[in-house]
Amino acid sequence: MTDNPAKPRTSTRQIAAFLALMVLVGLNLRPALSSLSPLLARIQEDTGLSAVGIGALTTLPVLCLGIFAPLAPWLAKRLGPERTLSLALLVLGSALFLRASHDAWRLYAGTLLVGAAIGILGALLPALVKRELPRGADLMTGVYTMALCLGGALGAGLSVPLADFFEDWRFSLSSWGLLAVAALIAWRTRMPHPWPQRTTDEPKPPAVRLSSAPLAWQVTGLMGSQSSLAYIVFGWLPVLLQRRGMSEGEAGWLLAFSVMVQLISALGAPWLARLGRDQRPAILMVLTSTAGGLAILLVGPVAWRWTGAVLLGLGQGGSFSLALTLIVLRSGDSRLAGKLSGMAQGLGYTLASLGPLGIGLLLQTDAGLAQICAVLMGVCIVAALFALKAGRNYRLELDPEGRLITRQSR
Repeated sequence: MTDNPAKPRTSTRQIAAFLALMVLVGLNLRPALSSLSPLLARIQEDTGLSAVGIGALTTLPVLCLGIFAPLAPWLAKRLGPERTLSLALLVLGSALFLRASHDAWRLYAGTLLVGAAIGILGALLPALVKRELPRGADLMTGVYTMALCLGGALGAGLSVPLADFFEDWRFSLSSWGLLAVAALIAWRTRMPHPWPQRTTDEPKPPAVRLSSAPLAWQVTGLMGSQSSLAYIVFGWLPVLLQRRGMSEGEAGWLLAFSVMVQLISALGAPWLARLGRDQRPAILMVLTSTAGGLAILLVGPVAWRWTGAVLLGLGQGGSFSLALTLIVLRSGDSRLAGKLSGMAQGLGYTLASLGPLGIGLLLQTDAGLAQICAVLMGVCIVAALFALKAGRNYRLELDPEGRLITRQSR
C-alpha cells in the first residue's frame, strides 16, 4: 500500500486510539447514502426532477464508488495512505455541503463527489487495518463495519426528523458534512501523516496483477452482488414500503431499524467466521437471512414488517462484514490487501450500481412488488454462488520470485 509501511501497533493505548479513529471515519461512509432515500419524494417535488433523474441520484454515488475505489492504492503510493484518507474526508465534507441544493447541477456534482470520496475511503480502510493490526485484522474489520452500519442507521432514521426540524431537506442533507469535518480534524491531529519515501537503491516491488487470480474475481463477485442488495435497500426500500401503504416516516424508520440491527451481525459475523477455516457456512447463513427479510418486507404480511427488518438487518450487516473480512483473510500482506480491496470494491461497486438502476427502471415500467422481489431473490442466489468459491480456505500470496500464487491457508 505504501513504500514505507509503519510498524504494526502493539500497545493497548495505540490500538484503542487507532480503533477510535477507524470508528469515526467509518461513521461517515453510509449517512451520505442512507439519508437521501427517505427524502426522495421531497427532493423530486422541490426540484421538478423526473423519475429517471431521481433514480440517477441513487445510482450515481454507487457507480462512483466503483470507479474511484481503484484510485485508492495509486493515491496512497504517492501521498501516503494517511494523507489520502484526509483528502477523501475533505472532499466528502465539501461534497455534502455542495449537494444540499435545489440547483440540479450542484445536486448531481455533489452526489458524484460523495461517491468518489466514499469509494476511496472504503478501499483504504481494509489495507490500513491489515497494516496496523495484522493479527486481528479480521475482527477489527468487524468493528469498523459496525461503525458503517451505525452511520447508515443514523442517516436513514434522522434524515426526515432533521428535514422537519429545519423545515428544509437541504439542511438535513448538509448536516452530515459536519460529521466528516469532525472525522477529518481527529484524523489529522491524532494520526501521523508521513510522506512515502523510497531510497534510490531500494528495489521496486514486482507488479501484481490480480486479474489473473480466480480467487480475486470470486471475492469481487461476492462484494458486488451483496453490495447491490445493500444499495437497493438504501436507495429504494422506503419507496417500496410506501407502495405497501406505509407513511414516509414509518418507511424511513423501518430502514433505520434494519440498518441498526446490522450492528449486531457486523460485529458478530467475523467471530462466527473464525470458528472454522471455511467461511462458506457463515456467508450462506447471512445471505439466507437477507433473502428472508426482503421477502417478508416486500410480499409478506405487513404485520411481520418489523420481523422482516430484523432478518434483513442481520443478513446485510453480516454479509457486508464478511465480504470485507474476506479481503483481509484472502490477502497475504497489506499490499495485497490494498490491491484486492481496490479491485473488489472498484469492480464490485460498479456492478452493484446496476442494482439501484435496475429497480428504478422496474418501477418506471410499473413492475409489481412480487416481480421486484423475484429479481432480488435472484441476486441473493448469485451472491451465494460466489460465496461458495470465495469462502474457501485459500489466500493470495507472493512466492519468493514475486509471482502471485493462490495457496491454502494454514
